Amino acid sequence: MTNSLEKLQQEAIALLQELIAIPSFSKEEWETASVISRFLAMKGMTSTRVGNNVFVKNLHFDANKPTILLNSHHDTVKPNVQYSRNPFAATIEDGKLYGLGSNDAGGCLVSLLATFLHFYELPDLKYNLLFAATAEEEISGTGGVEEVLKYLPSIDFAIVGEPTLMQMAVAERGLMVIDGIAKGKAGHAARNEGENAIYKAMMDIEWIYCYAFGKVSELLGPTKMSVTVIETENKAHNVVPAQCRFVIDVRVNELYTFEEVVDIIKSNTQSEMMPRSTRLRSSMIPLDHPLVKAGSSLGRSYYGSPTTSDKALMPFPALKMGPGDSARSHSADEFIYVNEINEGIELYIQLLNKVVL
Repeated sequence: MTNSLEKLQQEAIALLQELIAIPSFSKEEWETASVISRFLAMKGMTSTRVGNNVFVKNLHFDANKPTILLNSHHDTVKPNVQYSRNPFAATIEDGKLYGLGSNDAGGCLVSLLATFLHFYELPDLKYNLLFAATAEEEISGTGGVEEVLKYLPSIDFAIVGEPTLMQMAVAERGLMVIDGIAKGKAGHAARNEGENAIYKAMMDIEWIYCYAFGKVSELLGPTKMSVTVIETENKAHNVVPAQCRFVIDVRVNELYTFEEVVDIIKSNTQSEMMPRSTRLRSSMIPLDHPLVKAGSSLGRSYYGSPTTSDKALMPFPALKMGPGDSARSHSADEFIYVNEINEGIELYIQLLNKVVL
């Protein structure tokens, strides 16, 4: 299988158009996984399917060599309500390929797959390549890359395809969601009874708003907290609420562990604080890693990403990098430039050729 770069690019665009035409919301990716499996089979490859995830090894896989994972996701969010186009009509106009998931992260997915095809049959690679198209990234589900990793051989490092304008996201903020519960005592509002749980919650929320974490990352900036939900079960105007719930969205830099952040919050508030999950931790690939050094030699810049991805679930170094622009993700009339995909494939190939292990 010797494919020219132009042929790889054409096939990638055609595959992306086919994937866009199929709804693939998180946990509903069965059909797009089948399309990817069929595409690989047409190329003479034997892939493995785990749920709605598909992975395949290079032809001359050698367990004695390092292994690089090429990964992106094929699930999407629901269409933005402001869409003016059919989100499943993969049309190309003025160099833009429109459609739900085109930018996040279909362009990355097909670009990495085309890159894998380029290297698939080469007998003298200094490393193994493993391509994985995974599910549930948009909801950080447990049935996506986290499940696939159980079936993969040992991975040395990874490229995670997300839209970064082909620059290198070497670090990511971690995401921790905390449920706060302020407790008071119910009473009648007219008789000045009870302890108002809302007022207790307000004191904690004011502390959250004002507090500044001391350790500031050069790549990711400060750890940030935002209260995004507040509610009581009580809906009667004349009842003092006994309980008030609120939600804190915490974006953690690489200088704090989740446990440290929780301890700081608990020691300064009176509400009960319960993290929903500690899975999506901050991550960073060293700047002297062979993958980052290869990217730098190609003129790629590096930065810290404020958003999380499946990179957070990988217990090995991973570089987030891909065609497209994260500013377009989840937007109405989502699109990716065709040239971004073409250039992405070329740059991925150059990157892997320059990796020195």
